[in-house]
Amino acid sequence: MKTGHTTRLLPRRFGPHATGLRAGMHPGRFFLLPLALLLLGTALPQTSETVSELQEAAATRSRRILHARWEGAIGPLTSTYIDRVLALAGEEPTEAILLELETPGGLDTAMRDIIKSFLASDTPVIVYVHPSGARAASAGVFITMAAHIAAMTPGTNIGSASPVAMGGQMDSTMTAKVTNDAAAYARSIATRRGRNAEWAEAAVLEAVNVTALEAVELNIIDLVADTVEELLESVDGRIVELPTGHRAVFTAEAIVEPIPLTFRERVLTTLADPNIAYIFMLLGVYGLIFELQNPGAIFPGVVGAICLVLAFMSFQTLPLNYAGLALIALAIVLFILEIKITSYGLLSVGGVVAMLLGSLMLIDTAEPALRISLSVIIIAVILTALFFTFAVGLGLRAQQARVTTGTEGLVGELGEAATRLDPTGKVNVHGEIWRADSATVEAIEAGAAVEVLQVAGLRLLVQPASRSHFDTPAE
Repeated sequence: MKTGHTTRLLPRRFGPHATGLRAGMHPGRFFLLPLALLLLGTALPQTSETVSELQEAAATRSRRILHARWEGAIGPLTSTYIDRVLALAGEEPTEAILLELETPGGLDTAMRDIIKSFLASDTPVIVYVHPSGARAASAGVFITMAAHIAAMTPGTNIGSASPVAMGGQMDSTMTAKVTNDAAAYARSIATRRGRNAEWAEAAVLEAVNVTALEAVELNIIDLVADTVEELLESVDGRIVELPTGHRAVFTAEAIVEPIPLTFRERVLTTLADPNIAYIFMLLGVYGLIFELQNPGAIFPGVVGAICLVLAFMSFQTLPLNYAGLALIALAIVLFILEIKITSYGLLSVGGVVAMLLGSLMLIDTAEPALRISLSVIIIAVILTALFFTFAVGLGLRAQQARVTTGTEGLVGELGEAATRLDPTGKVNVHGEIWRADSATVEAIEAGAAVEVLQVAGLRLLVQPASRSHFDTPAE
């Protein structure tokens, strides 16, 4: 740029020939200039003036980064895990928390708990949607935008944050209320973090979805990084706003400390799959009923009790609908009654309908990631109906059948009089000689066929066998 052009950019009174009041400056303006500069200084962000102080403060901190990872639906267990990581960061000096996230969405209550923890955290939180092919959908959108630093890896996407019905379909008024509430919440989070509030609102109202590169261009996230190492190099030296003030984050040479799930959290994470919880519940019911039908078997009862305990542990991490659970219990009762009462299949049909509806209602959310698979429900209903119709039915019929073993099994059996019974003597039944008493007034001759009427200790009560026992159909 030429010098002459530069001179003309200045007001004439500030030119080389201007000399104070002689150049036309009003006396009051001379005193307004320092005041304007003072006001301008106070209006500027204080971070620009305290960068060196922030850097010095960072030099005294432990260069430790806690590295957490969550893959799957957002639920109460997610909130518990993240709270544990935040608590660990508060116990020792920590530069930042890095949360790798891959989620299809989840529960609104758990999501809001996590976001409140982020906003109140005195440790910077970096959310990184990773690896390639992952997504941050629904609740994941809110969590990502609530982070102090948001990043994604190429090949990932973010969006589709429209709320879904909880526990069934909502009417138009309730849908509008829930949607507008979520949209306002998304806008407030984006505004708080200086991100694109218009897009955040559109992600709720229109379920828009963008790639990682588009997210950077739209100011939804801060950067795109291929690896964790590249991410930490890229965010090194950034200044973030915490409840306690601004803070510089230095991550380039920090020690990354993984925070894996505990054994209990891993077990609960596995059990938190609604399909597994549902299967455990049915196995527990089968085991206990089989034990009640066959007292002393022990093994089915033990396995059934363990499965029920695991199922209810899982239900603690899922939005359980007790109406659905009651319908499943009603279905089991109807199946049992079908075995004992002749209803010509009506009770079985009622049991199938009750179990199908109860299974569909069991998890109180329409979030696909948290619902029981329809194919699993159909297979479980069919197998349960068959189990109670055939297996339990055979067991009950076996218990109601006439005893065929032991001394009680001799009642109704045929034998032969070994000696004359007048009224006592001996009979041969199943190759065994028994003392017997005749139930008739007439004597029973030796060699005559007899029928056992009763067993009293080691004596039998017999009567002459009717010829119908020996009649055989004609060829």
